[in-house]
Amino acid sequence: MENFEQQRYEKAKKRVEREKGFYSHLTVYIIINLALLFINSDFIDEGFNNWFQWHLYATPLFWGIGLFFHGVSVFGKNSIFNKEWEKRKIKELMDKDDF
Repeated sequence: MENFEQQRYEKAKKRVEREKGFYSHLTVYIIINLALLFINSDFIDEGFNNWFQWHLYATPLFWGIGLFFHGVSVFGKNSIFNKEWEKRKIKELMDKDDF
């Protein structure tokens, strides 16, 4: 029985590490792409006039596609905001009891 609990623990730990990796990837994506957008748009000199050039969005687009597939590999294609997520979130808020 203890071996079963150890396996469950290892599986949960691996899942947490994968989710943590995804959220780290998402954070880096947002920070880097915002910086690239402002650097490449000449915002200081041109204002908002220069923001409609396609090359400003190539990196966020292609990296975003990779980030999307990273999210699907971590959470599964139907697991974000599904019934199980709702149940877990309701239980979490009920346990917290300060909503």
